[in-house]
Amino acid sequence: MSASFFAQTVRLAATLCLPLALLAGLSGCATESSGQETTASAPPPPEIVAHTVTRSDVPLAMAYMGQTAGSREVEVRARVGGILLRRNYEEGSRVRQGDLMFEIDPAPFQAALEQAKGALGQAEASLAQAKRDAERMATLYKGDVVAKKDHDDAKTTLESTTAAVETARGKVREASLNLEWTKVTAPISGMTSKETRSEGSLVTTTSDGSLLTTISRVDPIYVNFSMSGPEMMKIRKLRAEGKVVLDGGNDFGVRLTLPDGLDFPAAGRINFTDTQVDATTGVVKVRAEFANPDALVLPGQFVRVRLEGARYKDALAVPQGAVLNTQQGAMVWTLDGKNQIAPRPVVLGETVGNDYLIEKGLEPGDRIVAEGVIKVRPGMTVRVRGEAPVPAAPPAATASDAAPKAAEADKAAGKENRS
Repeated sequence: MSASFFAQTVRLAATLCLPLALLAGLSGCATESSGQETTASAPPPPEIVAHTVTRSDVPLAMAYMGQTAGSREVEVRARVGGILLRRNYEEGSRVRQGDLMFEIDPAPFQAALEQAKGALGQAEASLAQAKRDAERMATLYKGDVVAKKDHDDAKTTLESTTAAVETARGKVREASLNLEWTKVTAPISGMTSKETRSEGSLVTTTSDGSLLTTISRVDPIYVNFSMSGPEMMKIRKLRAEGKVVLDGGNDFGVRLTLPDGLDFPAAGRINFTDTQVDATTGVVKVRAEFANPDALVLPGQFVRVRLEGARYKDALAVPQGAVLNTQQGAMVWTLDGKNQIAPRPVVLGETVGNDYLIEKGLEPGDRIVAEGVIKVRPGMTVRVRGEAPVPAAPPAATASDAAPKAAEADKAAGKENRS
C-alpha cells in the first residue's frame, strides 16, 4: 500500500468524522441546556418557621367585669319626726363617725322631756307616801290594831307606786333619747352623698320619709364580680389534680383596670366567695377588697377584674396558628432531622392567650411548623427560617464534558501509532 493512498484514506475518514463530531457536540449542548432549564424551573423548598415543643409553666389569666361598692354603705335616717332645721356637712365630703350631720327642731322633744320629768316627780312623791303608809301599817298590824286586809292594801299600794316610778323613769329616758336624736350624727366614717331632704322639710319616721343621705366607706373598697359555675368547678378540679397551682398558696392575686384603661396601683385580695350557685344566672358571686386611701375608686364604677398567680404546671403549649382543624380532628405538621414534613394528630386542651395546651400527641423536643402550615405537604422537605440551607448535590457529568476528554484520548492514541 502506497503512502499516498494511506494519506487519502486518512483525509476521507477525517472528513466523515467531522460532521459526526459536530452532531455529537450539538447533542451534548442540547442535553446540558435541557438540564439547566430543568434545574432552573424546579421551585425552591418552602420556608417555614419551626417551633420546638417544651414543657413549661403557662400563666392562667382570668378576667371579669365587676362593679365597685363601699366596704360599708349606711343609710342615714331620722329616728324622730319634725322639721329639718339645718345640714351641718358638705355634700360629697368625708365625715367621721359621730360628726353632726343634721338637726331636727328639738322644741317639741324638749317639752316632752320636761313633762316626763314632772310625771316622774309625781310618781316618786307617791312612792314616798306609800312607803310611810306601809311602815305605819306594819307597826299597827303587829300591835293587832288594824286588820290584816288594811296591812295588805298598804303593801299593794307601795308596790304599785314603785312600778309607777319605774314607768315614769322610762318615759324620761325615752324623751331624753328623742331629744338626743334630733341631732343626727354620722354612724360610720366615709364619703357622704347628696341629701334627700333640704332644710325646712318635714321629716317623718316612715321608710319613705326618714332617709336623709347615705355614707359609703371607700377605704377599703369592695369589687363585686361573678364567675360561672362550670368555670369555678373546672378550676377546683384542675387544682385538685395538680395541673393548676397558685403562687400565693390558696389565694389569687387580684388586679383592677379602671374605666379609663389605667391599672389601679394596689393589688387586692378575695375576701368572700359564695358557697352556692345562683339558680337564676348560674354564677357564683365573688368579692374582692382593695386598699383605697386616696379614694381613687368610687362606689358604683364598672371595672375589669384580673385574677393572677395561677398557672398550668408543666404544660405543653403550641401556637394556635400551628394547629389545623380537619375532619379527623386537630393535627400539626412535624419536622424530622432532615426537615421533612409529616402530619401528627393531637388532642387539644385549654386555650391560653394565643396558644393551645396539648393533652396528647406531642412530646417535649418535637419540632412542628408554627408558620407556613398551608405551604407544606406530607413528605416535603422544607427550609426552616434562621437555619442554613441544605447544601446542593454536585451536578452529574454531561456528554459535552466527556467529548473533549475523548478527543484528547484519541489524539494521544494517534501519536502513539505514528511513533
